[in-house]
Amino acid sequence: MSDAPKQLPLVLAEPRGRKKPPRHLADLDEDGRKDLLTEMGLPGFRAKQLSTHYFGRLVDDPAEMTDLPAGQRDELVSALLPELMTPLRTMEADKGTTRKTLWKLFDGALVESVLMRYPDRATVCVSSQAGCGMACPFCATGQGGLQRNMSTAEIVEQVVAGARSMARGEVPGGPGRVSNVVFMGMGEPLANYNAVIGAVRRLTDPSPAGLGMSARGVTVSTVGLVPRIKQLTEEGIPVTLALSLHAPDDELRNELVPINTRFSVDETVDAAWGYAEKTKRRVSIEYAMMRGINDQAWRADLLGDVLRARGDWGWVHVNLIPLNPTPGSKWTASDPKDEREFVRRLEAKGIPTTVRDTRGREIDGACGQLAATEA
Repeated sequence: MSDAPKQLPLVLAEPRGRKKPPRHLADLDEDGRKDLLTEMGLPGFRAKQLSTHYFGRLVDDPAEMTDLPAGQRDELVSALLPELMTPLRTMEADKGTTRKTLWKLFDGALVESVLMRYPDRATVCVSSQAGCGMACPFCATGQGGLQRNMSTAEIVEQVVAGARSMARGEVPGGPGRVSNVVFMGMGEPLANYNAVIGAVRRLTDPSPAGLGMSARGVTVSTVGLVPRIKQLTEEGIPVTLALSLHAPDDELRNELVPINTRFSVDETVDAAWGYAEKTKRRVSIEYAMMRGINDQAWRADLLGDVLRARGDWGWVHVNLIPLNPTPGSKWTASDPKDEREFVRRLEAKGIPTTVRDTRGREIDGACGQLAATEA
């Protein structure tokens, strides 16, 4: 493996002169929506009607917004409901219950989202950046670099699109609703902190201001931006924090997750523990199992020791992820027997451990593969 870079900036700068995404009602809170319409000489009270259509009724056709005056409808929709993204391709797996969509943003950037329906829930996995600047060598998105941050509304629209599909019965199983959102798509969510927190607030704001989801159904992942984890701890939004650890020792993690050269394993796990202590929400430790790289039995023991050192009150849960390999990559999934031994050793140390149900392997399941192929 090559030497890891010594530093990665906490937030990577985007190119100057880049146009911003269209402003959308999901970028604004209720007061902001009213103020925008008023500034445009339009009735402020129409903002609530537009929000009801978007978040409550999941309408995307202005012709169905019959409570808006015909003479102002186009202007109102243009002001607060501009088109944000266009679906280029949707691929299905698991008999149609897994749907991966490739989206083209207004400036041509490509991102992906995935809708996964289970018997007891429906989850949307969203992207928060076009590309990613964290440079993890086993990640398809990380190899492409960062193009730009996504806006709050672009993030929210991925969930609303999934909610529409569920409500309209387009996913096998009949009409339903989205119950969970995971920020585990393209990008490092905490490197786009303000937009991600804005999206979380829109997802959890009561309808019609937002989608009215429970914060406990929202998971925000990070590779370990320690200052941002601490900032999230103080937000007062009890989302689930998922820490993509992937190695329990600095020597290996420096190579697998280059930001570790700035924030060590100890610092990162301490920040996650602080989040759990403050919010009383159990943290999920994400660990991609890579054959011969990080799946040794002794690393399972070390991981258990690192996590137990912070407390044994059930503050943490380990989620082992069978690696979804990318074409031509040397990174491959662990042997099942090594995976089982890893689980056994963690459980022997009292660490709750599960192996993620991987979906979508036949549709370029690893995040970033579809966008890379299209590009």
